[in-house]
Amino acid sequence: MTIGERLYQLRKERNLSQEDLANELDVSRQSISKWETDQSMPDFDKIIALCQYFGITTDELLTGHKDILEAKEINIKSNYARNLAIAVGLYIFSAVALIIFAAGFDKPIIGVCLFLTVVAVATGLIIYNSIMYGNKKDKTEEEKGQDERMKLIGEVVDLLGTVIYFLVSFLTMAWHITWIIFLIIPAVKAIIKILFSFKDDDVKEEKTDEQDN
Repeated sequence: MTIGERLYQLRKERNLSQEDLANELDVSRQSISKWETDQSMPDFDKIIALCQYFGITTDELLTGHKDILEAKEINIKSNYARNLAIAVGLYIFSAVALIIFAAGFDKPIIGVCLFLTVVAVATGLIIYNSIMYGNKKDKTEEEKGQDERMKLIGEVVDLLGTVIYFLVSFLTMAWHITWIIFLIIPAVKAIIKILFSFKDDDVKEEKTDEQDN
């Protein structure tokens, strides 16, 4: 994106005409038009004035550094969601493998060993995900509110999982196998987190579209 394109975008975001911006900067409308079509560059004092007026840094205006950061943030979110989805898939695979080896092939020892190995890999992937792609920047009030909701949902899932564990265990008396429920709970929480992540992205896109319109 060129400087002219960034100026045009900034002006449209403020719903300003070229005449309005020209009056704010004490220049002619033709100057604004030439800047936006990259026929000429603003003088240094006008660059400063533009940055002050739009509330951006000169780096953002001249290099589009903010666009680069946004692209990097999108890439981080994509990697985070992908790794989380892989971890969930591994949790599900581990449970299926245990059932197949225990019930289908009558080899529960192999099933348990495979189950524990896959669960360990999935858990390690989630830990790696949190370390590498966890949100380390200062969070907005909206993001803090989302974190609080996710924490509450996680506590509800833990409680329901515990209740289901005891109900299933007492009804079936299969205590040797129902402990798997506690290993399924993290997968359920991860799935919920992915779904909420997609929902938040959709909301942000809708807000962006409304602002553009």
